[in-house]
Amino acid sequence: MLDVDAIDLYWRPGCGFCRALETELAQTDLVIRRHNIWEDEAAAAFVRSVANGNEVVPTVAIGHTAIVNPSARELLATIAAQAPHLLPAGWEPPEPSRAATLMRRVLGGS
Repeated sequence: MLDVDAIDLYWRPGCGFCRALETELAQTDLVIRRHNIWEDEAAAAFVRSVANGNEVVPTVAIGHTAIVNPSARELLATIAAQAPHLLPAGWEPPEPSRAATLMRRVLGGS
C-alpha cells in the first residue's frame, strides 16, 4: 500500500476527457490535487515523462504510479489496489453499465 494523502490530476483547460473524469471522480470524495500543465512547466514535464514525450491529459499519479488517460473505473481500481485508504469508508465500485459490459465482451476485455 502506498503512503500517499491524495491523487495528482494533471489536466489542461478545454480538455473534455479531463472534465469527464473529474465529473465522475467528484462522486467519490477523493482528495485530488489538480495540476494545470499549461501553467506549470514541472507538471507538463512530468506528464511528458510518463506519456512517451506527449502531453496527454488527463494523467493521474498515485504515489509513484502514473496512469495516462484513465477511465474513472480504471483509476478507482488502481486506487483500491494501491492506496485504498484514499477511498471513502464503505466505498464499493459501481456495477458496470449494460453498454460497458457489452463493449467489453465485443472487444474481448475482462
